[in-house]
Parts: sequence; C-alpha cells; structure tokens
Amino acid sequence: MDSKPKFFQKHPLLKDILSLVTFVAVVLLGTMLLNAFVFRAYNVVGSSMENTLQGDDRIIVNRLAVSWSHFQGKEYVPKRGDIIIFANGDADGPLTCEAEGRHDEQYIVKRVIAFPGEQVVVKDGVLTVYNSEHPDGFSPDEATRVSETDGPKDYTGGEVDMIVPEGEVFVAGDNRVADNSYDSRYGLGTIPYCRIVGPAIARIYPFNQIRLF
Repeated sequence: MDSKPKFFQKHPLLKDILSLVTFVAVVLLGTMLLNAFVFRAYNVVGSSMENTLQGDDRIIVNRLAVSWSHFQGKEYVPKRGDIIIFANGDADGPLTCEAEGRHDEQYIVKRVIAFPGEQVVVKDGVLTVYNSEHPDGFSPDEATRVSETDGPKDYTGGEVDMIVPEGEVFVAGDNRVADNSYDSRYGLGTIPYCRIVGPAIARIYPFNQIRLF
C-alpha cells in the first residue's frame, strides 16, 4: 500500500486557495448566467415613466421570458401594457438590430402600446389604438391606469397617425405631457422585437415602495 502523502496533503494552503478560486469562479459564472438569461436589474433614470416609476427606482427585468422564446427559435412578443426595457438605437436614425445606443442611455424603459398592423392615433391629448377587433378604436391605458398616481397619465401630447410596422411595437412613457417622454411619438420610432431585453416584473427599491408589475 502506498503510504506517501498526497500532493494536497503536503500543501494544504494551496488546496485552500484552489478551493476558494473555484468557488469564486462558480459564483461569477452563475451570476453572469442569471444576469444574461434569467433576471437583470436596472436603475430608472429621469421622469418619463412617472407616476408609475420614479427616477432612481430599481427594477427587476424578466430575461427568462425572452431567453425561452429565443430557445424556441421565436422572437419575444410582450403583452400590451407591459413595462419593457429595450436596447437603445442610433439617435440619428431608426432603431435597428445592428445599431448601437448613442442617445442618453444604453437602455430605455417604456410601456407597450400597440403591435404590428395596428393604427396609433394621438390627437387632442387622447391616445387611441385601432385594430380589427376594435375598428372604432380603444384606449390602451384602461387596464394599466391603476389610479391617478399609478399608470399612464390622462393627457398624451403630440400628433400621431401611423401604422405599426411588422416585427415592431409602439411604446410610450407614462408621463406624456408635452415632450417629457422620448418615445415612439417623438423621434424614437417603433421598437423591433429583437431589441427588447424583457418586461419589468418588480420594483425592489425604494424599499418602502416594493411592488410587482
């Protein structure tokens, strides 16, 4: 029987260091995988989503829904009224899947208003969506305006009359008075599905305002 001590028995400190390095590597890899495919956190900047979200709010985005759709070979399609995070595009042109963010922020948070083939009209402060199910139009905010202090504000500024292109969504901030929100009404244009990071599922900060969406 071989009675010689094994390498790590002779060098216990090296064994401890290797164990620590392995543990840290596993933790970092796990964090990267969770951040890429399961959940991701963002800080809200600015007032474009007031009153639903305030500047410096911390929100959690569901990446798993997007990852699962891509795993099935499909584009992720959000629900109407979802608050979504998406990658910004070129400030000097339309959002595409190749352009890189150059506006104020690399990522933007807005609410989903309309889908491909739907007509979006903003006139006299009123936002209306027309589709085959609602040829006379409907308000996309009815189900998401929880109260006067939570959800899209009543007045929507601007003049819009457009058909949402295939493979894209029309988005708007909840603070639509004047030009408080840089969105599909003002220069940003509609958002390709491929640029959606995921829907916001919770606010985790401030701690006294934690909530699910």
